[in-house]
Amino acid sequence: MNTSDLSGLPVSEKLRIVTQLWDEIASSPEHIIVPPDVIREASRRSAELDADPSIAIDEDELWRRVDG
Repeated sequence: MNTSDLSGLPVSEKLRIVTQLWDEIASSPEHIIVPPDVIREASRRSAELDADPSIAIDEDELWRRVDG
C-alpha cells in the first residue's frame, strides 16, 4: 500500500483508519519493539517530571491544548 493514497482522504476518514489500525495492533499477540531512542526519551521525560512535578498539566489543560 502506498500511503500517499491516503493524503486525499478527509481527516475523519484518516482518523477512522488510524483507530482501526490501533485497535488491531492493541489486540495483536505480537510483541511491539520500542526503539531505544524512544525509551531514552520517555525515561528523560519521566525523570524531568519527577524532578519538577510543577511542570505537569491537568486534564483540562491537556484538552485545551488538544482542541486548540
